[in-house]
Amino acid sequence: MRYAARRAVAALLSPPTLSSPSSAPLIQRSQSLRAREPEGGGLSLIRRERVPLVCNCVRGHHFHNARNVLDETPQRTASTWTTVIAACARGGRHRDGMAAFVEMLAEGGVVPNRFVLAAVLRCCAGLGDMESGKCVHGWMLRNGVHLDGVLCNAVLDMYAKCGDYEQTKRAFRAMAVIDTVSWNIVISACLQNGDVLGSMQLFDESPVRDTSSWNTIISGLMRNRCHAKALDRLYHMARTGVAFNHYTYSTALSLAGMLSLIDLGRQLHGRLLTAALETDAFVRSSLMDMYCKCGAMDSAVLIFDRWSHLTGDMRFAWSTMVTGYIQNGREEEAFEFFRLMLRQGVAADQFTLTSAVAACANAGMVEQGRQVHGCMEKLGHSIDAPLASAIVDMYAKCGNLDDACRIFEGAHTKNVALWTSMLCSYASHGKSTMAIELFNRMTAEKITPNEVTLVGVLSACSHGRLVTEGEHFFKLMQEEYGIVPSVEHYNCMVDLYGRAGLLEKANNFIKENKINHEAIVWKTLLSACRIHKDMEHAKLASDNLIQLEQCDAGSYVMLSDMYATHSKWLDTSKLRSSMWEKKVWKQPGRSWTI
Repeated sequence: MRYAARRAVAALLSPPTLSSPSSAPLIQRSQSLRAREPEGGGLSLIRRERVPLVCNCVRGHHFHNARNVLDETPQRTASTWTTVIAACARGGRHRDGMAAFVEMLAEGGVVPNRFVLAAVLRCCAGLGDMESGKCVHGWMLRNGVHLDGVLCNAVLDMYAKCGDYEQTKRAFRAMAVIDTVSWNIVISACLQNGDVLGSMQLFDESPVRDTSSWNTIISGLMRNRCHAKALDRLYHMARTGVAFNHYTYSTALSLAGMLSLIDLGRQLHGRLLTAALETDAFVRSSLMDMYCKCGAMDSAVLIFDRWSHLTGDMRFAWSTMVTGYIQNGREEEAFEFFRLMLRQGVAADQFTLTSAVAACANAGMVEQGRQVHGCMEKLGHSIDAPLASAIVDMYAKCGNLDDACRIFEGAHTKNVALWTSMLCSYASHGKSTMAIELFNRMTAEKITPNEVTLVGVLSACSHGRLVTEGEHFFKLMQEEYGIVPSVEHYNCMVDLYGRAGLLEKANNFIKENKINHEAIVWKTLLSACRIHKDMEHAKLASDNLIQLEQCDAGSYVMLSDMYATHSKWLDTSKLRSSMWEKKVWKQPGRSWTI
């Protein structure tokens, strides 16, 4: 449909069609049609009656009824087409809007006005169809259409949403009159392109910065993981005295939750109460999510209880609470909350079901996980890739690898997350060969692995002591997929060498990759030294760990146990004395066995 519309728009808006001297201009043709119509005639009456009818049908989201009324209209005027195309753009029916525009051009007799052109550009933006958008923009320039603020911003927005950052900047620089909307569009395009510095410079240059401008820069910085910069802009916005709206509060609460800044969250909560915005469902859900992410589940429950007394859809509130309990390691409470939700008659959506499955996976509750799985099928939810990934992970963590394989193979669509879940399941169960075979099958089906996928396959090689294969995948991830190794990838390689007894190679790997400052790799090496009873490398790893984490008892205890195993009681005594002097205490063990 998109390509057909693109060809039609390009053909109908090409210069020979609309600018050819041999064909009458559309404006003259539409004027001659109006001149031939008898004043006060029946056709005029039909027009006056059908335009409001089409408008009402579209406003009521009855597009097919509007389409029927439009087809039955004997003479469709500019206002009729404008109503339909503009309504399609507003209602997100971008393909229908483009189809109506193509039909309008093909029918002739009506010249596109600025309202139609702005609506068509919004449709092009919604479809990501930059070629059609360029055709419309070029036709406007060739035919001398006056580009007012609305049309200029529509052109700018089209290029921005189609992802052409350079064309967006060129269109922005060519604008005669630039308003706040224009600045916000180009700043948002900068952020979407990852140009954080450029977006901040543009924001600082903007002559008028309203609430929407601040919201754009703060949310954009958050999307680019520049949380410190976003927090600084939020404080600056508050000092400037710019009014916060519901979107500002929601964004700020999300930022406070990401950074676990509960004091900031409480300050925002206080301002919400003063502004009487806590009843807004969008803000209220963000407030509850913030308390969950900051670990203040009691505060989240209080907001949930107040929400339950209000009318409206409670599904998101229940889902937020279930997810919040999981984030705080309280899986059993999450599952109890989920069961209470079902008893209250609240329909569980796929996001909530995914959270419930995750709770069962983390707590190892396989029977409850089966119940959630059965609940999905009873509710008629299609198991999409994210949900299938959660179910695979649940069955694998609960020890049922066969059920995990069955769900994986039965999934109709498999994205990279689902492939990764199955691959990591094989790795955690020690099925190294099967994990590598799945990775090869995944790449054969043109699924590009991500960072987590490579952690899984390197972990599989580590568990299987497949040193050659592990080195191959570590090299492949950088050269073939352009993935920069993280500490997880490095740690997998240290573990690979350690399990294979190549402790000197593991030590050299740490030095060569300059990861001496990462405590986790030394802990991995120390654990391998304990297995292979290598005191020399154990002392080296322990010394580095003590420098990095002086108050971590685990490193002391592990080395002390190794000394004791080799009957080096003097060294054991010295190490215990060192722990006493540094006030490093071992957590006492506990057992349910009496």
